[in-house]
Amino acid sequence: MRSMGGEQVEEAVAGAVALLRTAADRDWQAVRAGRLEWSCRYTAEHVAGDLIAYAGQLAGRATEAYVPFGITLDEGTGNEDVLQVIETTGALLAATVRTTPREVRAFHPYPFRSANREGFAAMGVTEVLAHTHDIAEGLGLAYEPPAVLCADVLARIFPHVQPGADPWRTLLWATGRGELPGRAPVTDWRWRNNLLVPAERLTLQGVTPAAATDLAAGGDGGFEWVGGGPYQGTRDAAGMLLKAYEGGAHRPEWGVFVLVRRQDGRAVGGMGFHGPPDEDGRVEIGYDLAEAARGHGYATEALRALSGWALAREEVTSVFATTEPANLASQAVIVRAGFTRVAGDEEQLAYELRGRQG
Repeated sequence: MRSMGGEQVEEAVAGAVALLRTAADRDWQAVRAGRLEWSCRYTAEHVAGDLIAYAGQLAGRATEAYVPFGITLDEGTGNEDVLQVIETTGALLAATVRTTPREVRAFHPYPFRSANREGFAAMGVTEVLAHTHDIAEGLGLAYEPPAVLCADVLARIFPHVQPGADPWRTLLWATGRGELPGRAPVTDWRWRNNLLVPAERLTLQGVTPAAATDLAAGGDGGFEWVGGGPYQGTRDAAGMLLKAYEGGAHRPEWGVFVLVRRQDGRAVGGMGFHGPPDEDGRVEIGYDLAEAARGHGYATEALRALSGWALAREEVTSVFATTEPANLASQAVIVRAGFTRVAGDEEQLAYELRGRQG
């Protein structure tokens, strides 16, 4: 699986700086950056500020708010010097991403108040790509970053955006900077880092379309699995997620989660929803565990955590789970998680957990 990390940050920064250097002798302060209200000069400084801020969040392991610092450029700093600052802050973010353990998450407000190293790398790349476009547009320069880099960003922090044939045009549209045939203009946008649901011994980590693509193809999805994992059910669920993403119907918070053990960061199974809540507020949940992780109560713990998360949402009144009559172990997991049997036939038994509003 192609990761989103320091190499991609460096690639984005190098391409941006190489282009903008061709116009470093121009007056960036007097030129508006594309559709923004900012000048090209202020926009370039903003890019540098974002890159160092993201590096600071990861390096400082900030969990509650932004680390309260920023950068100030010396008086008389020219455009070429600003580009050097972008190169420097980009290198710092790249190095921080490379040296940050996979399980570390740091504060970012949108939308679930945290991001991992891939999320911060993707946000940094997006800032570089989008704002280089703005500056280039203001200065009359042609700019088109690599399509694979744009697709990488979309598949990680724009999981709610249906991919298109042209990843760069899709990313511009998703950030309110262009038009796409058949899609309404975007006037208000946010990227979406993956959701993490905590449990006692586990964390349930939302699977991005990038990870789902790899899992469905037989890869590890970027996770380190215990023996026997991932189980086929997780791969099948990843394929369903990918189909929804490609069709523009994926809602990330109602997707697939990998169960990661806190003690060693290893993935032990998968759990997820069959889709968003229906009109009656009902949502169905399914799960599996790698063979080496069974018999330790992980499935029960994760089912309680994810069901509790779902029932805390206003649009959810009940959570359903089904299992085969012969699967006594799965039935025991569902009952221990607080579900009550409500129906069944020769092929499937159905269980329900209702919320207070249900």
